[in-house]
Amino acid sequence: MRKKKESENYLDFIPVRNPDFAFRTEEDGTITVLVEWTGFYHRLAQRFFHRPRVSEIKLDTYGSFIWLTIDGKKNVFEISEIFLAHFDALENGMTRLIQFLEIMRDHHLITWKGADKT
Repeated sequence: MRKKKESENYLDFIPVRNPDFAFRTEEDGTITVLVEWTGFYHRLAQRFFHRPRVSEIKLDTYGSFIWLTIDGKKNVFEISEIFLAHFDALENGMTRLIQFLEIMRDHHLITWKGADKT
């Protein structure tokens, strides 16, 4: 008999900010994540296509709040409770949170603490 694959609950995942990306807090409280483009092909693009060496990703109010809540200790469920309590009038708050975290993970701005999560 085969063992059943143990299913993982997304709410138990712990997001961790990637330390390779710096960020700054703007005057209005929003976050700007700085992505430095390094490597041979990026240098070619910078030189010949006038691409910036550092891209600035400006997060909206919700994204900034989530970014600052990510501390490497809170799991998605705990972050969702804080997020939904702060933005209680927000429709589809949990969906927005999960989509934001997935986009950040897809762009390597965050990782999941512990085992490799896909």
